[in-house]
Amino acid sequence: MEYRTAGESHGRELIALVTGVPAGIALRPSDIRRDLARRQVGYGRGARQDIERDEAAILSGVRFGATIGSPVALSIANRDWENWTDVMAVEGDRGAVARLTTPRPGHADLAGCQRTATGDVRDILERASARETAARVAAGSVARALLSTFGVEVASWVERIGEARCGPLDAEAVDMEGVESSDVRCPDPATASAMRVAIDEAKAAGESLGGVAAVRATGLVPGLGSYAERHRGLDASLARAVISIPAVKGVEFGDGFALASRPGSMAHDAIVSGPDGLTRASDHAGGLEGGMSNGAALVLRFAMKPIPTLQRPLATVDLATGRVADAAKERSDVCAVPAAAVVAEAEVAMVLADAYITMFGDTCVSDIVASIERYRDRIGPS
Repeated sequence: MEYRTAGESHGRELIALVTGVPAGIALRPSDIRRDLARRQVGYGRGARQDIERDEAAILSGVRFGATIGSPVALSIANRDWENWTDVMAVEGDRGAVARLTTPRPGHADLAGCQRTATGDVRDILERASARETAARVAAGSVARALLSTFGVEVASWVERIGEARCGPLDAEAVDMEGVESSDVRCPDPATASAMRVAIDEAKAAGESLGGVAAVRATGLVPGLGSYAERHRGLDASLARAVISIPAVKGVEFGDGFALASRPGSMAHDAIVSGPDGLTRASDHAGGLEGGMSNGAALVLRFAMKPIPTLQRPLATVDLATGRVADAAKERSDVCAVPAAAVVAEAEVAMVLADAYITMFGDTCVSDIVASIERYRDRIGPS
């Protein structure tokens, strides 16, 4: 299972096409709407979220509340497009619209202009905008619906915004009710309060903030991924998916970079025999060993840099005049780490769904479930 998206930030709509979808997945528009709503909220989001009310129309691949084995196409209307019909016109005279010629440091603007031989930054920023992630979240809802059939749950939380931090937290002990009720997706009320203060201070200074968030997946069978072809390893696929989210600059699994400073005896997870069979005494590896899931909770963290659009912009060079100028200012968030955490859930869900289909078949849910049950019976408790 995989997805492709299309659409620009201020275009008519966003499109997600999910292929390799098995038949028989229970899928309702309300499920997708819930995930889209979670992406939109969060302290530090910009005025765009006051305009949009993201809902996904299911255009194909679903009949009477279940997938039918064909690609699922999803459409999310951009309500703000009504204010941009001249700027984003499909046809007409480009010269009638003012070009944007001051690329932002830290954004795709300049490299994109150089790559495509355009002097209008808007040709780049409209697609490079994080608005595209709404389509990713909609696509991820299809994957989540499949995973729920297997008892797999994917969740996220925020551990750091700027210098305000509470982590890394014990992934098994995170209170998800506290996360979902927090406007910064942080389960610790004191840290959440400090995060809001940091966001307010950044906004007043015309700045933006990044941070660190975590994603956890539970209920996985061991063996998903590959040890034989490491480019197909589950860790490799997950890292690529999460690093593709705009502004994400780093991904780690389990204790990640902290493992580099420990001796081996304190870095690996001892295998022990428990009442339910073989298990790990700890989860330093984040549920991944040798490119495969090992049956423990999968835990990854990602670092997101501050958004490059600043209300007190950095210096740049005007592409039209060659002179020093202030970088472009688009309407933007101060901090989007809580939203990025929800996007990362979608990316993780898609990778895991594809791993299940690769290992257990892609025809219909009932056959996949039967294959999983046979596999669990063969390997016994793990």
